[in-house]
Amino acid sequence: MTARVVMVQGTSSSAGKSLLVAGLCRVLRQEGYRVAPFKAQNMALNAAVTAEGLEIGRATAVQAEAAGVEASVDMNPILLKPEADSRCQVVLLGRPAGSLPAHLYYQRKGELWATVASALDRLRERYDVVVIEGAGSPAEVNLRDSDLVNMRVARHARSPVLLVGDIDRGGVFASLVGTLALLEPEERALIGGLVINKFRGDPSLLGSGLRFLEERTGVPVLGVVPFLRDLLLSQEDSVGLDSFSAGSGLVDIAVIRLPRIANFDDFDLLGAEPTVGLRYVKEPEQLGRPDLVILPGSKGTVADLEFLRRSGLDRAIIAQAKTGTPVLGICGGYQMMGERILDPDGVESDRPVTTGLGLLPATTTFHARKRTIRVEATVLDSSGPFTRAAGERIRAYEIHMGRTEHSGAAAFRLVEDGNSLLEGCVARQGLAMGSYLHGLFENRCVRQALVDWLVERRGLPPLRRQQEVVGREASYDRLADCLRRHLDLPRVWQMMGLQR
Repeated sequence: MTARVVMVQGTSSSAGKSLLVAGLCRVLRQEGYRVAPFKAQNMALNAAVTAEGLEIGRATAVQAEAAGVEASVDMNPILLKPEADSRCQVVLLGRPAGSLPAHLYYQRKGELWATVASALDRLRERYDVVVIEGAGSPAEVNLRDSDLVNMRVARHARSPVLLVGDIDRGGVFASLVGTLALLEPEERALIGGLVINKFRGDPSLLGSGLRFLEERTGVPVLGVVPFLRDLLLSQEDSVGLDSFSAGSGLVDIAVIRLPRIANFDDFDLLGAEPTVGLRYVKEPEQLGRPDLVILPGSKGTVADLEFLRRSGLDRAIIAQAKTGTPVLGICGGYQMMGERILDPDGVESDRPVTTGLGLLPATTTFHARKRTIRVEATVLDSSGPFTRAAGERIRAYEIHMGRTEHSGAAAFRLVEDGNSLLEGCVARQGLAMGSYLHGLFENRCVRQALVDWLVERRGLPPLRRQQEVVGREASYDRLADCLRRHLDLPRVWQMMGLQR
């Protein structure tokens, strides 16, 4: 049987498409359907690893989790990872397929359509329902001929489309009407309903506007979805980090806001801890005196290291480390903390040798082969911030190019293909630590060990945890409940041809 489909498109980027797809996946799962998400092309530096060791967009992996199914590359056949303003790494069916400037990628788009269509067709053979996500806006007339992700997908799947507008950024009526006006007649015919997203305030004040939309466009408004706070769901891009802060707890954690920051959702659950105040910093003056500095992952380690030097953040971080502030590096941040970065084959830059921050006795050498793998590990007793979790088994994943050798203590022990491997580096009496493991703080034992260690360093009494961090599963259920209350789901099911 070929799966039923529905597609969510937006009038712009960041209209909330990813969130609505995740919510629809959870509702359909609750209704008893075997459901999968699909997005032909993601452009994001937040990535996930499938069980086969293949790379897809993190937002799509989150939607699969909401659907209760294992993520696969067919759900996101093309992932673009920006490397510069007009250049990106192309990940095709989970594996790097080269680094291309934008104009060359657009020239290749025609030959990539077969990959997109085949992936969607395979999904529809395996599931009852597929919820498809668009990208940006379908009304980008300059991109219509090379479309891989919006109306071309809807036409291929013969899918009804929900068009979503973001009222929080203003101009929602103009954006919805304008988008419909710019669509071709056969594209407009696929629009089954309009959705206003991220609404704050009294819905009764929207009455005349909703009537205007329906009278002007002839398309029904199927819901006004409120702005939902504190959902622990991964964002696709880092735009929201510039003004992000989480909590104002006993412990102050500063994450360096790198220009090419990757997998920043590593810190969502850490920031949700009641005793943690987590903030992103991109200038030396913002650093202050935190209890912990985190250098996150990066798509361009050398380029972001140069950013630290240009901005003066390198000196500020080193000064903090010299006065006893702990510094933790994840993936690219781990590489930056070492003494040297070697790139003899020009994998990442044209510089064969780059001097690191010197906070760890480590040297990284870049290799062309990317390591993408899910791992299970044991926390080691290495006098580092996670020592309280020593002996615990955790799950994480790796996405990186490069191998790091060091003379410090190891932080974790991995078991891979029957072999025991040491991972991570701990130095300076546990005050400097680096690891390639993404998803560390998804493990409660690691997260709480770090927080307890920081509280102890502040000279405060041990924490009494009266509540646990609400995890992602609760966020999916909360999102699904919101859609049940604010979206006309019976009409959505009807346009999909679903039998209730």
